[in-house]
Amino acid sequence: METAQDIYGMTKGPCRHKEKWWWNEDIAEAVREKKVMYGKWKKENTKETRMEYKKSRQNAKSYPFSMQTRSLAGELSLSCARPAADG
Repeated sequence: METAQDIYGMTKGPCRHKEKWWWNEDIAEAVREKKVMYGKWKKENTKETRMEYKKSRQNAKSYPFSMQTRSLAGELSLSCARPAADG
């Protein structure tokens, strides 16, 4: 008896971990810190650890945004630069 897999075969799903142009070590470190703080908060369950986690979460969220804004600002400044006026 043949199975559907033998008849139709299998396909690969889409790649789940596409590399982003703005991902770097600073962002990776911020995300690692956020994960550690989350574990600490869930383990201790205190107000102080929750505030530490919230602070690290905000920090991790702001890194990609700041990288994207800096890159976009650099692109805009290059594209909006006026050529030198010929005298």
